Amino acid sequence: MTRVTELPLETDKMVLNFGPQHPSTHGTLRIIMELDGETVTKATPEIGYLHSGFEKLGEDLDFNQYITITDRMNYLSPLCNNVAYALAAEKLIGIEVSKRTEYIRVLMCELSRIADHLLNVGMLAVDLGALTAFLYGFKLREDIYDLFEIATGTRLTTSYTLVGGLMRDIPDGYDKAVLKVLDEVDKVANDIETLLNKNRIWQDRTKKIGIISKEDAISYGITGPMARATGIEWDIRVNEPYSSYEDFEFDVAIALNGDVFDRYLVRMEEIRQSIKICRQSLEKMPSGDVIVDPGLGYS
Repeated sequence: MTRVTELPLETDKMVLNFGPQHPSTHGTLRIIMELDGETVTKATPEIGYLHSGFEKLGEDLDFNQYITITDRMNYLSPLCNNVAYALAAEKLIGIEVSKRTEYIRVLMCELSRIADHLLNVGMLAVDLGALTAFLYGFKLREDIYDLFEIATGTRLTTSYTLVGGLMRDIPDGYDKAVLKVLDEVDKVANDIETLLNKNRIWQDRTKKIGIISKEDAISYGITGPMARATGIEWDIRVNEPYSSYEDFEFDVAIALNGDVFDRYLVRMEEIRQSIKICRQSLEKMPSGDVIVDPGLGYS
């Protein structure tokens, strides 16, 4: 009778220079990594590659000129950056914008959320060899950027939100264009999950990988879908609503395991919830002006 003895896998410590240019980093980043097999035992980031001096630039600009700087803080979803800055400035100045302005801001922010999540899931998929899922999401992301171009005149650095309102109103027929894209997003989200959810390679490379506990998420100040994937039931749109988010009905996507797979699931569910919010914003869109004072524009 032959006895089979399973020996422990022997691994060596390895130090890798990850970045600053690497095909799997979608931005300029350098991390000095120590690995034991496939387990990262230490990671030392080298900061400064993307330092742009945003605060210093603001010293010589007025409150609406700075909108163009917020575009570049995350150029993939500038509309969210515009809104966050405008909300803070409006609170300081004491400006109250119209309901129509708030609804359009919500619409643009949720479209940005969909585009960002499609890119996030798509880039993870292509890094693991799932090119089809990446192409599905990337094509739809381009369609959403086309919607931004219709409303703002450009795809990325939009400068659409102003302190006190919006640069311009959405054009006639814009709702039909948005609804057409949302219908396609809904279909493609199902297709992406069909491709990935039960795929053995996808599961092996995402389940129980990169686990973040609820306690660590709180300790490190992690927010957004990464926090919600650890079981933290917190969404600022619900817990501290702004821009009339209290007028919209949607569910907060929560997962429990805190791994890569759960973060993917949270983002996919958030895409569906963003579709619901966008549709509601178009259905209930109030009338009115989109700028408190035309004199508040760029100078």
